[in-house]
Amino acid sequence: MRRVLLPHVVADEPAPAGGVIRDFGGRSMGTSWSVRLVAAPEDACAHLQQGLQQQLDAVVAEMSHWESDSDLGRFNRAEAGSWRQLPPAFFDVLAFALDVARASGGAYDPCAGALVNLWGFGPHGRFDQSDFVPPSAAHISAVLASQPLLLEREGRRALQPGGVQLDLSAVAKGYSVDRLAYFLKTQGYAHCLLEVGGELRGAGVKPDGQPWWVALEQVADSADNAALQLDELVLALHGLSVATSGDYRRYFELDGQRYSHTIDPRSGMPIANDLASVTVVHPQCMAADAWSTALTVLGCEHGLRLAEQQGLAVRLVARRRDGGFTEHMSTHLRSMLDE
Repeated sequence: MRRVLLPHVVADEPAPAGGVIRDFGGRSMGTSWSVRLVAAPEDACAHLQQGLQQQLDAVVAEMSHWESDSDLGRFNRAEAGSWRQLPPAFFDVLAFALDVARASGGAYDPCAGALVNLWGFGPHGRFDQSDFVPPSAAHISAVLASQPLLLEREGRRALQPGGVQLDLSAVAKGYSVDRLAYFLKTQGYAHCLLEVGGELRGAGVKPDGQPWWVALEQVADSADNAALQLDELVLALHGLSVATSGDYRRYFELDGQRYSHTIDPRSGMPIANDLASVTVVHPQCMAADAWSTALTVLGCEHGLRLAEQQGLAVRLVARRRDGGFTEHMSTHLRSMLDE
C-alpha cells in the first residue's frame, strides 16, 4: 500500500511561467550531491554548477574530520587548554550540534570523534584494515573520561580541553543541504530539490505545479541488500527536509558479532538496540540529520518518547525477534498522513 505524507504549510508561490528543470551534481564529502531546480527558459544557469560546488567545498574546508588542514582538523590537534576562534558557519553548526547533545541526554555528541576513531570508522585505523583490533574497555574508559569542550558564544570560539576530537559527520551533510538551498535562494531560485549523500530538502514546486515527491528510505536486509518492504511512504517535500539513519548502512562483523558505525557516546560502544532505521522530517535538514542519529542511539521506546517531547516528525522502524519489522510514527508525522 502506498501512503502519502503532506506538509502542514503550503506556500502558494508558483514556479516560473514556462519553467524548465535544470540538473546539477558532483562529488563532495566522500559522496555524491545533486540539485534539481526550476528556471525560466531564458535563464543562463551554467555558473550555478561552480557556485554550488564552492559552497560544499567551503563546508569541507571548515568542518571535515577527514581533511587534516580543515578548521576542524586544526582544532582537533590544538594544544590542551587553548581557545580557538572558529569560522562563523563552523561555530553555528557546532553550537547546534551541542544543543542536540544536551536535549538528547548525550545520545548524540559532536565531541565523540575519538570513540568513532577507536572503533575504526574514522579516517585512520579503519575497521577494514588487516591490523584493526576493537578497542579495549580501558581505551574506551580513557576517552569517556576526557574533559568537555567549552564554547564562548559571544566570541565565537571554543576551548580545546585536550584530546577532544570533533566529528560533525552526523550534521554537516544536513547543514550543507541547507547551505545549498540558501545559496540558490540568493541567486533567485526558490523551486528546487537538493540532495547530499541521501539527505534531502525540497522547496517550491515543479513546473507542473506538483511538489517534489520522494519515497522514504526502505530498510535494507543486510543478507542480500534487498529492501524489506513495509508499506511505502511518499512525502511531498515542500518546505521540508528528510534524513534517515540506519544500522544496515555501515558496520563490520568480527568473530560473529556485528558492530554498527553509530556509537553511543554515553557508553562508548556501538549501538545494539532494536532500531533498524530512523527517518526525521523537518524544515531544516541539519536538524533532521542530527536528530535521526540521536534517536537511533536512544532506541525505539526512548527515541519515540523524546521525539514526542520535541515535537519531531519521526518514523522509526524496529526489528522484531521473529525477523520482521514494526513501524512507529510520532504524532507530528502521523498528522501529515493523507487519510
